[in-house]
Amino acid sequence: MAYVITDSCVSCGTCEPECPVSAISQGDSQYNIDADACISCGTCASVCPTGAINEG
Repeated sequence: MAYVITDSCVSCGTCEPECPVSAISQGDSQYNIDADACISCGTCASVCPTGAINEG
């Protein structure tokens, strides 16, 4: 199951360069994960300083 970014996201950008499949992009108010591209590796969640990324 793909990971999702919650409202706890502060748009720090730490997660985006860590994604091996480039599934994370900056949205209007926070970063977003493309569920179709996400391979559920968890790398993004492990680097998120606010714990805003969870398995959806």
